[in-house]
This record gives sequence, structure tokens and C-alpha cells, in this order.
Amino acid sequence: MNTVEVTASTIRQKANTMPRWLRVVSRFARQKPLGTSGAVLILLMGLVAILADFIAPYDPLATRYDLMMQPPNAEFWLGTDAFGRDILSRLLYGSRTALLIGLSASFLGATIGAIIGVVSAYFAGKTDLIIQRLMDMLLSFPLIIMALAVVAVLGTGTGNVIIAIAVPMTPRCARVVRSSALAIRESPYIDAARALGFGHGRIIFRHMLPNVMAPYLIMLTVFLAQAILLEASLSFLGLGVSEPTAAWGLMLRGAAVEFAEQAPWMGIFPGLAISAAVFAFNLFGDSLRDALDPKLRI
Repeated sequence: MNTVEVTASTIRQKANTMPRWLRVVSRFARQKPLGTSGAVLILLMGLVAILADFIAPYDPLATRYDLMMQPPNAEFWLGTDAFGRDILSRLLYGSRTALLIGLSASFLGATIGAIIGVVSAYFAGKTDLIIQRLMDMLLSFPLIIMALAVVAVLGTGTGNVIIAIAVPMTPRCARVVRSSALAIRESPYIDAARALGFGHGRIIFRHMLPNVMAPYLIMLTVFLAQAILLEASLSFLGLGVSEPTAAWGLMLRGAAVEFAEQAPWMGIFPGLAISAAVFAFNLFGDSLRDALDPKLRI
């Protein structure tokens, strides 16, 4: 009995000496194994994107017409495309494109949406009415349709694709954050800040925005998966990044469609990469929502 008590006490003492962030990660891993697996896949994708220069076996842009559409073999593990380029190397470099556009677009859309949502909730009245009707107009269009419209106006290119993906995500985040900000607006410390004469900007950015970080982070992770999928869709349609940039959606169009039966590996492996990335971000986003939302905690 004494041995059991000593062992339990020792475990508790060791747990208390662990850094706080490590305890949080450990608890999340125990409670959300699926979310943890998604986070591991995301970290792996990030490492691949960072180390692509060192781990890619070939130059992703090098064309070798004598090795066109080689099936997977010992030299080219995932085969080659219609230009003789190594598919594995292009997949590794394509993770950079997916993360660059996905992170940039989701961060831009979620951040602008969060600010709009807090401003709308704080001022209320006619300001809230006008902003929300504008958000309703944007929400009436599907993501892909709105992104296509923005690309049609701005043109193709990495920067324009980021803006095109961020625009339809902004009203979705604004609506979610506004619902949380409405409750925060009625909090006593907001009334105290007004009574002390603080300006609107200070109240919004110093007192309200930090308190809507939970829904903001949840929307950010959800948007990452949608942004990667949208980027792949736009590139597949020829409205995203252009050749010879290594991008997963770009690898699915053109020759991959034309030679689907003759060289199926040209479409299978990019499709699997897109599916794995979207699946990982969705798993992590759902688990993060459960962990941060008090109403969903067990």
C-alpha cells in the first residue's frame, strides 16, 4: 500500500515539474488521439516543406524527355510526369506552395474577419446592421465561386490567389467571432473601460480581440484545410499558380488528365497528398475546437 502511495506521489511530483506547455500537449495527446495524429501529419508536412531542398532526390523543374511517364521504380519512386520530371520531388516542393498559400490566405481571411466581427459587435446598431448585410451578401456565394470571381478580376499569380482565397473566408470568420464578441461586449470590464474614458480602438484591440482568440484559432485551422483545397482547385482549373511551379493542384491538370489511363500515378499521388493534408487539418481543427470550447469539453 505504501509503495503504491509513494509511486503515485512521485508521478504527481514529476508531472508538476514539467513545463506548462508540455503538460498541455501531453493532456491534448491523451484526450484527442485523432487530433494529435493530425498535428503530427501537419508537422511532418511543415518539415518536408522546409527541408525540400535537402530531401528531394531531383530538381522539380528539370525536364528529361527521354524519361517521360516512367512508372514508379527504383530510380523514380513515384514515377515521372509528361515532361520527365520526378513526381516525388514535385510533391515535396508542392508542400511549400500549399502551406505558403494556405497559411497566408487563412491568416489573412481569419484576421480580417475577426476584426470585422468584433467591430460589428462593439458598435452594434446601424453599423452592425450594415456590416452584417454585407457579410450576408458575401456568404451567399460558394467559396469556389467567390474565389473564381476574385481571380477573374485580379488575375492569376501567388499573391492574387492568396487574396482570392482570403476574401470568401472573411465573412465566415466575422460571423463566428461576432457571436462571441456580442457576449464580451456586455461584460463588466468593457463597461469599466468605457467609464474610464478608453477609446474605441483600445477597447476593441486590447480588451475584446484577445478574448475571441479561441474561435479565431478554431476558424484558422479549419480555413487552412479549405485554403489548401481551394488552391488545388484553382490550380487545377488553370487559375492558380502557373507552370513550372510545383503545386499539387497543378500536377492534377493537363497531362495528368490526358494520360489518366496510361500513367495513373501522375494523378494518384498528388491527389493523395491533397487528401492527407486536408484530412490532417480537419482532424486537428475539430480536436482544437473541442479542447477550446467549454461547451464541448467532457
